[in-house]
Amino acid sequence: MSGIKSVGILTSGGDAPGMNAAIRAVTRAAIYNGMEVKGVMRGYRGLIYDEIIPFQSNSVSNIIQKGGTILKTARCKEFTTTEGRKIAYEALQREGIDALVVIGGDGSLTGARIFAQEFNFPIVGLPGTIDNDLHGTDFTIGYDTALNTIMEAVDKIRDTATSHERLFFIEVMGRECGYLALNGAIASGAEAAIIPEVVEEEDQLRNLISNGFRKTKSSSLVLVTEGEITGGAMAMAERVKQEYPQYDVRVSILGHVQRGGSPTASDRILASRMGVAAIEALMDDQRNVMIGIENDKIVYVPFSKAIKKNRPIRKELVDALNVLSI
Repeated sequence: MSGIKSVGILTSGGDAPGMNAAIRAVTRAAIYNGMEVKGVMRGYRGLIYDEIIPFQSNSVSNIIQKGGTILKTARCKEFTTTEGRKIAYEALQREGIDALVVIGGDGSLTGARIFAQEFNFPIVGLPGTIDNDLHGTDFTIGYDTALNTIMEAVDKIRDTATSHERLFFIEVMGRECGYLALNGAIASGAEAAIIPEVVEEEDQLRNLISNGFRKTKSSSLVLVTEGEITGGAMAMAERVKQEYPQYDVRVSILGHVQRGGSPTASDRILASRMGVAAIEALMDDQRNVMIGIENDKIVYVPFSKAIKKNRPIRKELVDALNVLSI
């Protein structure tokens, strides 16, 4: 067993449902194994401004069902500098924290990787992001809940789309990763998903229109991943108004509703398993790794692999949506 006696926990970047379940699991697994636990408030900012509090088992009672993060999250420009990271390291030394568990997305784990390398400090990451855009794991914490939120919203939008025989573009989160739009479209029975991974290869909107997607339907729903690559739902709607004025077009941007809400059972279980695995990894002298899950088994993923850009979309999902949308 490693000599780690005190573990710090922080959440960073965008919040994701299931982060609290992960905080709970890390805290209780550490205490179970005889470690002291300290919560770092507001992400890396809490290290620089010394917002660190002791955690007991009851500090994480009654939080597994809550969305958001009890540790809060915030951007921290200071941590992007060498001087800021040095202040953060000194705070960890002062608090007697021997290792850190960071729960967040690619930006958070990128910061963790840099910090760990600079100060030879043990860090284990948990993939907390609704985008499902990290390599080395089939699912990220929060993705399943966000996907269910999208499905429920699209189901309701379909009612009004059908009533008025409209074409709806529904914008979802994801930035450079189209998993939310693609699987959201499959789950809700939408006609198409316009996603970054395919936009770069073909004109999805033109293909959609030219294939006669409205021949047998009075209304249509198209999910669009936010961001510069696709242009977002507003850009798609404007283009339809100019190029295909025969369609009655509407836009619905789901926005931050996708981040909130009580986590699903899948996210609670995933976060709990990963939280326990994070402490086990530290006890096995693992460092600079993210806890992932592949084929329902826990895996250790080096930070350098986890934060690679452009996680590929599974082609069979794209093919399935095309088949089902006729």
